[in-house]
Amino acid sequence: EYKDRTYYLIDGKNPLTYTLPSKHTRKYPLVWFDADKGYERELRYATNQNSIFVDEQQGQVTLQHIVFEMGMLMVPKEKRNLQEFLSKHPHRSLLFAEYDKIEEAVDEVEDLQIQLIAMNAAMEMDPDFAEAILRVELGSKVSELTSKELKRDLLLFAKNQPNLFIEIANDENVQLRNVAIRARENNIIKLSGDNRIFSWASNDRKLMTVPFDENPYSAMAAWFKTDEGVEVFKSIEKKLK
Repeated sequence: EYKDRTYYLIDGKNPLTYTLPSKHTRKYPLVWFDADKGYERELRYATNQNSIFVDEQQGQVTLQHIVFEMGMLMVPKEKRNLQEFLSKHPHRSLLFAEYDKIEEAVDEVEDLQIQLIAMNAAMEMDPDFAEAILRVELGSKVSELTSKELKRDLLLFAKNQPNLFIEIANDENVQLRNVAIRARENNIIKLSGDNRIFSWASNDRKLMTVPFDENPYSAMAAWFKTDEGVEVFKSIEKKLK
């Protein structure tokens, strides 16, 4: 298609300038496999040649640097050989890509849809679940938030990191882990100094031993789903209300 094209460095790279290899060398091999001919052909960008293939170029060649500025390179439709060279360049899709308005728009719509799903979920979420999710991000500071602050921070989290928000919201252990943390904060249960044993705070009766090298609250969340742990969980929930 005969049109102006824009290229960009991928992975968010935007150095002041970046020079793309424009001729074949041992350090930067520039070859393209020609399926019609059945072999690899050497590439070279020369401003005074109609072809980008070395075996089709004739006479003295005029080479020119291909320079991305601030991560971008705009190539007008008149420079068709440069556009073809970039389309066959071995670094395409590895170091740079062509900007596609339709593709970008599709990606943006998908991002907005995910953000909308996350924010709608945040709006409908009950306070206990909201606290459980924010505790993953903010830790013990969640306990100091007012209900308005909790809702605000939850919505901001859903807006700014929708994928992570949805992932945490779908983690069945998040609420269980939050109950364990709140129980310790409210002195219903206690955790030994070595983070290995949970006990009732009232009588020091041992509840469970944390497996070696596991997060204690994640371990207790899993334990809450056992036959013995379910009864303890119900008791803790009553005490927290």
